Amino acid sequence: MATCEVCGNEYDKAFEVILGGDRHVFDSFECAIHRLAPSCANCGVRIVGHGVEDDGTFYCCAHCAQEVGVESVADRA
Repeated sequence: MATCEVCGNEYDKAFEVILGGDRHVFDSFECAIHRLAPSCANCGVRIVGHGVEDDGTFYCCAHCAQEVGVESVADRA
């Protein structure tokens, strides 16, 4: 059994994610998202989908980026 680094649950179906050479252990995708997914610089929502990026800053969508003055991004469909 492994222990989730977010909630502390010991779970026989825990999984590992290696990101940037660092090993993380989670018991659910929810915990992995909570720990690893970036947050939108405008609204704060966790970015689980594609999102958009401008000069190293992440936004959940082009609308949020445009609200803070970033005009060079567009949502992809």
